Amino acid sequence: MMRRKNTNRPTPSAEALRLANVSKVYGTAESAVTALDGVSLSLAAGSFTAVMGPSGSGKSTLLQCAAGLDRPDSGRVMVDGEEMTGGSEAALTKFRRRRIGFIFQKYNLLPTLTVAQNTVLPLRLAGRRIDKARATQILTQVGLGDRLGHRPDQLSGGQQQRVAIARALVTEPSVVFADEPTGALDIRSARDVLRLLQETVRVHGRTVVMVTHDPVAASYADSVVFLADGRLAGRINNPTVDAVAERLAHLGDTVNEPAAQFASHSAAQPAHSAHHMYAGV
Repeated sequence: MMRRKNTNRPTPSAEALRLANVSKVYGTAESAVTALDGVSLSLAAGSFTAVMGPSGSGKSTLLQCAAGLDRPDSGRVMVDGEEMTGGSEAALTKFRRRRIGFIFQKYNLLPTLTVAQNTVLPLRLAGRRIDKARATQILTQVGLGDRLGHRPDQLSGGQQQRVAIARALVTEPSVVFADEPTGALDIRSARDVLRLLQETVRVHGRTVVMVTHDPVAASYADSVVFLADGRLAGRINNPTVDAVAERLAHLGDTVNEPAAQFASHSAAQPAHSAHHMYAGV
């Protein structure tokens, strides 16, 4: 696979994403449900982070608030040091299109467009120049250089997700958010997609945040952040499948740890280098 040298790769110490005391509540009064409860998180540029937790833990809400698909009720979200929270809906949309890429479980490809046309759609929506050579290069890198004129129904699920990855990369975003990107794929296709996400970080220099329920998928990340009841409940760097599965089984034991204890636990780990259609983001 051809590897394009990225001259704009961020320095390892740079911060790509920060959530500061982010909270989100759905419903009101007795029916209110706290999806996120004062979550603070910092992710370095050029890192691959998996977000895990049981159903209802807040992981999808975390992704939606961090990606600007939903607004937190309180707290701040910053990408590359620039605050995303606040401002008009038009300003938020512009920010997303400039700084953020998305990969969804159901691909969200438009069936009437070709592979090449789906890939450059974010550029077209943002009114940016269409660099067909650049798009072709990215599609070649993800193994679809011979499928440019195909439509989604002519591709396998794994190939469609490769198009979604190329589409997320074509705008050269700072952060790529992936929501259960392997959930609809067979084992072999899932492995290929996860390796492409690793290349998104290591070759293209992007920051990837992936929500998943699968310990195998999480093991491809540099680190795994756990949520339970809308709160941070632990972190593993350099994860293995067994370590992730064990931590998931004991999340209830850690969800009430004080913040200082959580920070200390994270530092002790070994170091290691959606409901929106795409046209709406």
